[in-house]
Amino acid sequence: MSKVKGSQAIINCLQEEGVDLIFGYPGGAVIELYDDLCKSDIRHVLVRHEQGAVHAADGYARSSGKVGVALLTSGPGATNGVTAIATAYCDSIPLVVLTGQVPRALIGNDAFQEVDIVGITRPCTKHNYLVNDPEDLVPVLREAFYLAASGRPGPVLIDLPKDIIASMVSFPPRKPVKMKTYQPNTVPHPNQVEKACLACLRAKRPVLYVGGGVILSNSNEELSHLARRLRIPVTMTLMGLGGFPGTDPLSLGMLGMHGSYAANMAVAKSDLLIAVGSRFDDRVTGRLDAFAPLAKIIHIDIDPTSISKNVEVDIPIVADCKLALQAMNSWLDKSPEFNPEKTAEHHRPWIEQVKEWDAKHPLAYMDAGEIIKPQYVIEKLHEFTGGDAIISTEVGQNQMWAAQFYKFNYPRRLLTSGGLGTMGYGLPAAIGAQMAFPEATVIDVAGDGSIQMNIQELATARECGAPVKIAILNNNYLGMVRQWQELFYNRHYASTTMEVTPDFVTLAQAYGAVGLRAKTKGEVEPVIREALATKNVVVMDFSIHREEGVFPMVPAGKATTEMLLV
Repeated sequence: MSKVKGSQAIINCLQEEGVDLIFGYPGGAVIELYDDLCKSDIRHVLVRHEQGAVHAADGYARSSGKVGVALLTSGPGATNGVTAIATAYCDSIPLVVLTGQVPRALIGNDAFQEVDIVGITRPCTKHNYLVNDPEDLVPVLREAFYLAASGRPGPVLIDLPKDIIASMVSFPPRKPVKMKTYQPNTVPHPNQVEKACLACLRAKRPVLYVGGGVILSNSNEELSHLARRLRIPVTMTLMGLGGFPGTDPLSLGMLGMHGSYAANMAVAKSDLLIAVGSRFDDRVTGRLDAFAPLAKIIHIDIDPTSISKNVEVDIPIVADCKLALQAMNSWLDKSPEFNPEKTAEHHRPWIEQVKEWDAKHPLAYMDAGEIIKPQYVIEKLHEFTGGDAIISTEVGQNQMWAAQFYKFNYPRRLLTSGGLGTMGYGLPAAIGAQMAFPEATVIDVAGDGSIQMNIQELATARECGAPVKIAILNNNYLGMVRQWQELFYNRHYASTTMEVTPDFVTLAQAYGAVGLRAKTKGEVEPVIREALATKNVVVMDFSIHREEGVFPMVPAGKATTEMLLV
């Protein structure tokens, strides 16, 4: 068997997996790998902070459906990436993160830039490796890509000692990866499929509750087909937005803490809740004893540990969402019990009730004359992009306004940190998406607090030619925390006021980008039009209503029916 240098073996494995783009930041422990990487046809994007590298790989993965790859050096390079690794882990995003490590002989000696990154990331990776034997290098790399993308996806970290990278290693022929201890079940049990379908036909008030698993499994078409033929209203989690078209008459939008009135009421009054690729997060359920109290629950998920973890379910289906939904549609095709017209008529009163709730309390906001309302900015972004942009978000009010007022009709168009809620995610994620789709319109919806977490990545966007647009909803506050302080802490704005912020327009120009500002409502449209027409990175600074809140809102510890509507 031929031998190659470890660094070349790594590059060969990346090419085997179809990797043509990685995000990273060099350092001493990986200098050998970087030296060979620059001679390959794999493009490397130099970020300005290691957290940005992993977020960018994450955005690339979410938007493209491929495995994202990041390359970090040892010590602080690796630890700087931990927040972004945890972000991907919480949202089940497939990544392979390569980290440098000191030579094997120095491990455990407190060597310069040594850290136990395997120990640190064990709780926030799907799996991780420290390569101790040169002959393990290629099998570990192949295994890592398989693990990252199969079953419930997630980030996998490989720690690479410097001497392993420089060693001569075997490069065996590629074979299908088989692991005795890892065999995710993807095929649904036919008996469970039949039970689920019969429950759907017999229910009077069914609701489809859709999570990020529908996006990750590329099962949006199967889901939409099922919902329409059974005439079942659909509500989505933050991670599930785009899994069903947001403009479809059956769409209830998002549910949960900042979900629509119609969605939360429908779940509360339903007699059948069909959860697809969702995990019953606390932001969705509110007070558990009051969540869907009248409903029988079907739960489709590829991860068996998610079944009945937070909410007891009646009909579990452990399977890939796409295969499960295909099986349900196939059962309905063959079943004499399914009559489309009869089912539509059976569910008509329920559909009318849901429409009534939506008409009673639609997602709306009060006009404030020439003061800019953030919801208006999002509506205009939707209008001028035709709902066809890739939207990344930071975290906080900006994130919720984007989720509420940008109607996502397609999957993989919303990139947001759902489970971990990571401020600073949006800009590097937008860069990753822009690199995956150079011709797409990519917009990062940000707050003036969040954008400063990783604003240095403006340099990355400029250098790699990623013309992302950043819409800063600027209220000089840490807005979401401020809103809680307003509602529950007697307006005691403790450490949430941000009177000293950069001049974002001038800052954009300092990076060679374009800066635009809107201070009045009348300036919003011209700014957005100019930004979208500009072939460069653009920062749009919108001076919004300072104490605007995100509503509806379910207070902590309350049932999802106990919404604050204004």
